[in-house]
Amino acid sequence: MTMAEPVERTESESPAPEAESTLVARARRGDLAAYDELIKRYQERIYATIYHMTANHEDANDLAQESFLKAFQALKSFKGGSSFYTWLYRIAVNKTINFLKHRKTRTHLSLNDLDFNAEHDPDLVALISEKTPRRDAGLSELQEKLNTAMLKLSEPHRLVVVLHDVQGLSHDEIAKVMNCNIGTVRSRLFYARQQLQALLADYLKV
Repeated sequence: MTMAEPVERTESESPAPEAESTLVARARRGDLAAYDELIKRYQERIYATIYHMTANHEDANDLAQESFLKAFQALKSFKGGSSFYTWLYRIAVNKTINFLKHRKTRTHLSLNDLDFNAEHDPDLVALISEKTPRRDAGLSELQEKLNTAMLKLSEPHRLVVVLHDVQGLSHDEIAKVMNCNIGTVRSRLFYARQQLQALLADYLKV
């Protein structure tokens, strides 16, 4: 019987990503490299969420940095009842809401990001289709209408649309971020979508 030759690891093989819980544990002990890895994993999604709420790149950058700093300072209070990611989202969302209460800003969302059941509206489908001549003339105007409509929603309703339709969070994740039950998330999302459709209805009929 011949012995199988050992398989050599190639330099191209990279180790599996370290588990979030391990990184958090290291960061809690003051390991800055571990916390830097957590920042790298989540900074784009945190930034995107804040930007969709503030419509300002500089504000989004500042608030994202403040959120990561506050999270690091409060790491010892993190009990692990939810994922670090959800806990971090809650910190970022609360900071952004407090920021918006003190400054009026304009929210900018992409039509490609939003999904509030309007894809079934033939007028909207025709308007945003690349195959129709109406697209270029109407898309920017519809974007402005959508921005205005979003600003007319309350902050909780605007936030649930951003977290679900833009960031792709589940109802359960949003409930943890917003510190409410799943039923509240679903009702807010339903109401927000209904409001957006109603606010855009007259324009879509033109």
